[in-house]
Amino acid sequence: MRILLTNDDGIHAPGLAVLEAIARQFSDDIWICAPSEEQSGAGHSLTLNKPVRLQKHGERRFSVTGTPTDSVTLGLRKVMDLRPDVILSGVNHGANLGDDITYSGTVSAAIEGALAGVRAIAFSQVYTREWNGDSAFDTAREWGAKVLAPLLDTPLPERTLVNVNFPPLPPASVKGIRAVRQGFHDYSRGSVVEGRDPRGHKYYWFGLEPIEHTLDHGTDLEAIDDGYISVTPLQLDLTHHTSLGEIAQRFAP
Repeated sequence: MRILLTNDDGIHAPGLAVLEAIARQFSDDIWICAPSEEQSGAGHSLTLNKPVRLQKHGERRFSVTGTPTDSVTLGLRKVMDLRPDVILSGVNHGANLGDDITYSGTVSAAIEGALAGVRAIAFSQVYTREWNGDSAFDTAREWGAKVLAPLLDTPLPERTLVNVNFPPLPPASVKGIRAVRQGFHDYSRGSVVEGRDPRGHKYYWFGLEPIEHTLDHGTDLEAIDDGYISVTPLQLDLTHHTSLGEIAQRFAP
């Protein structure tokens, strides 16, 4: 099995080392192509207004001066000699749950893989102020292969991917794995903190306060809150099919 690894926390992020350890339980044919610097919140962005540079760090290990999307694109088109069987993204330092997946560089790297027709899975480690630091990845390290193995054998339709989140708990405290749908956050109360720099100019800092969310039954948010690993299949078709007929009638001749 040929595996391409990437992330949005950067080539030197501890979560990427954890992901590599997980991947090597399945294959020795591991390639890495990740951003040279942290790209959290980059979403599914592509660098178009400046050149992107590729740097080699060792055998089958490369970094890109761009986004997670850039990294997957160059990994597939310039770095690897043959197409990978699977793309793994992460392990992200922080949750990618509910609507946060739209901002996530981790998930977006997997999206780019799915668009290219490659099986793609994103991994994220939820953390709290109490459960943080390098030890927080112990849960992903312990449970990663247990989650990945069934997903490698599960048939997935084209243009789909899988989003995995590990709860902020010690490995032994995790209750199990749940296949769940995407939850929803309440972004109407998201924080924007205003301040002034040493020169007296205003600046704004986003996301310093927790975002409210509803623990609807059967969601990734509920699973994490209950102490389970969440596994959510995602599709790239954003069409709201229920509304399509109604809107079509409005434009009917």
